[in-house]
Amino acid sequence: MSRTPMFSSLQHRNARLFFFGLLVSNIGTWMQMTAMSLLVYELTGRAADVGITLFCQFLPMLLLGVWAGAVADRVDKRRMALLTQSLLAAQALTIGSLYLLDVVNLPVVYGLSLVLGVVGAFDNPARRGFVLELVEPHQITNAISLNTAVMTGSRVVGPALAAALKGPLGAGWLFMINGASFIAILWPLLAIDQSKLHRSPPARRGGTPVRDALRFIGHDRRLLVVFVVFTIVGTFAFNYSVSLLKIADVRFGREYLFGVLLAATGLGSMIGSLFTGARERITTYWFFGNGLLLGVFGLALAWSPNPVAAVVLAIPVGFGGAAFIAAQNAIVQQEAPPDMRGRLLALGAVAFLGTTPVGAPITGWIADNIGAEWNLAYGSCIALVAVTVGFTLRRRSVRAHVPDGTTPRHGSLKSPVDGVDAPPTVSIHE
Repeated sequence: MSRTPMFSSLQHRNARLFFFGLLVSNIGTWMQMTAMSLLVYELTGRAADVGITLFCQFLPMLLLGVWAGAVADRVDKRRMALLTQSLLAAQALTIGSLYLLDVVNLPVVYGLSLVLGVVGAFDNPARRGFVLELVEPHQITNAISLNTAVMTGSRVVGPALAAALKGPLGAGWLFMINGASFIAILWPLLAIDQSKLHRSPPARRGGTPVRDALRFIGHDRRLLVVFVVFTIVGTFAFNYSVSLLKIADVRFGREYLFGVLLAATGLGSMIGSLFTGARERITTYWFFGNGLLLGVFGLALAWSPNPVAAVVLAIPVGFGGAAFIAAQNAIVQQEAPPDMRGRLLALGAVAFLGTTPVGAPITGWIADNIGAEWNLAYGSCIALVAVTVGFTLRRRSVRAHVPDGTTPRHGSLKSPVDGVDAPPTVSIHE
């Protein structure tokens, strides 16, 4: 297996500044997300209402995400991220102030979640696209994995802090702390050395940028399989804000355990992302293998016999989930033209976050009407089926690319995406 230093991107000062600020800011973001789920659950006692909150938050990603990616491909990503991060800070301070004034109710939560979603739809491709400009082209896979490690690893601290501080401080002050934490990411965006950025060429104006990105994926059967599997698994197997909350409350009778379980998945996520970042090239074997890990341990977590076992099982769930996400991002970016990166990042975000309006309410309904265990287990079962079918289709695609039905030999030219030997005449794109 090809390996590269796990933290090679951090040799760049710009990357060190950005990733440190992103870590601090996202700890605050996870504090807010955990407090928001607990707040809604306290208001109604229904997991379905938590699902509706997530529906409002991620519906804009589904509707606007790819278009926002086209915008990010055409503008200065640093400036766009400065604007969106400032607006996210304003949203957190607004809901915190309203809570402290005792005027928060479900319609207010839904409305501000919708605002958060609109801003987030534009922030996602701008911020993630900017990450790729911090490093040299050969370090893009490592930078993507470190970004995933920071984003998911912040769950180790954020939910645990929310669980510990919500009682003495209240949800309002957690929202306010999150608003203040955005200073940590805004300062690096202002302080980085712009002369050392590896800027992506802006996409040309006009044309059909969104359809161009869809055609790019659709014309490559192997990438298409990865995207379809990623979409299905992202829709149903990652609704932790609903599923883990219900398991903590109903199965174990300990609502505070929700934050601990999120922190445990965060720890696994950080490890999984770093292991992915240590690989020089990401293969579809790594992608499908970690999808399998996610599904198997998700089922085990759903019926864990006690809280300690649940916390332990949450770690490989987080590992598999984060490595699965980072692998999909890296596979696509390995093949993406530089002027299309924002759109393809946005397509990935739509496939993962934009499908939450479908998966979260379904998960909430299952939690309230079928059982706490099945609200996690059903997504794990779907993940296992999707990964198995996707891997089978992928293997057939490899065979279809080998002339005359011959079997690839060890040592022949490797496809950079699949890690599967292929004859020198076969290109990754067809």
